[in-house]
Amino acid sequence: MKEFGDARIAAGEKCLVVDLGACSGMDSTFMGTLAGMAARLSAHPDGTLQIADAGSRNRRSLEDLGLDFLMEIDPPVSAWRGNIDAIRTDLKVPAITSSPNSLQRTKLVLEAHQELASKNEKNAEIFSSVVSLLETELKDKLKEAESSGEK
Repeated sequence: MKEFGDARIAAGEKCLVVDLGACSGMDSTFMGTLAGMAARLSAHPDGTLQIADAGSRNRRSLEDLGLDFLMEIDPPVSAWRGNIDAIRTDLKVPAITSSPNSLQRTKLVLEAHQELASKNEKNAEIFSSVVSLLETELKDKLKEAESSGEK
């Protein structure tokens, strides 16, 4: 999702919609990835991340981390409102250029949690130990990659 979102933002998209209709729950990495995309979009005039069909559980998860201030959750007025079933029918899975290796995955997970931690003091406290563990893990993996000639 991050790769696709980054590509669309780089191509000039100002509004991305993430449909959570089939999503029964989200982990912190996914929510941190959403927060990062929302932050990159909001850096542009009229840029926004919209969440479609969040459901009460996902809405609560986003609100609990204060992410509802970064994105529009089920906005009452949007281009897709009232057409979501037709849009879902036409969706195609984006081509994935590559799967991240272990080092890249650790970087992505760390970035997602740093993004969450940066949003408010409560999140900083909640995710501080996760960020510390991931930073240590990343350092270890970087040392291992350097010693084996990878990167």
